[in-house]
Amino acid sequence: MSFRKLKLFLITKLKSDLPANLTYHGLHHTMEVLAVCNQYIKRLNINKQDARLLRTAALIHDIGIIWQYFGHEEAAVEYAYEILPNFDYSMDEIKIIDGIIMATKIPQQPKTILEMILCDADLDYLGTNKFFSTGDTLYKEFLAYNVVQDEVGWNQLQIKFLSNHSYHTEFAIKNREPKKKKYLKELMLKWN
Repeated sequence: MSFRKLKLFLITKLKSDLPANLTYHGLHHTMEVLAVCNQYIKRLNINKQDARLLRTAALIHDIGIIWQYFGHEEAAVEYAYEILPNFDYSMDEIKIIDGIIMATKIPQQPKTILEMILCDADLDYLGTNKFFSTGDTLYKEFLAYNVVQDEVGWNQLQIKFLSNHSYHTEFAIKNREPKKKKYLKELMLKWN
């Protein structure tokens, strides 16, 4: 069975089952992460088999949020073990996908290049011009899920998060880290 069929299946599931109040973790986020992974696949010349595993992990990494907001990575992995055998993935492949997805859990601790790529793709926006617009969608979602109570709490959380976050791939360290640090500086000037 083809990756295309799996992609269609997962997109349909995300469209129909994701809670409407997910302003950040919606289908658009999954598709952006997949697009950034595709850029890494080209950039690093990732082989076909590894590319398939990375793309699969990108599509599934946040699907667990359908069932639980906190700890959604574990729920995503559980779902991967449940459905991927139906799409001709071996247990060894699913174990690799499991590792790639779990590496995105905060604080990120990727060990392999595929894990590093998904971690950096997942938080790519932190070092791009989308920082404030995408951040705003996360702020709204965090309000809905009581992660933060107000803008002050949100900005304190952002400052703490950005201070502790590191990119992992050479590309992101060179091309995303400087802009992310600039945003951190701006937030610290405004909120500290």
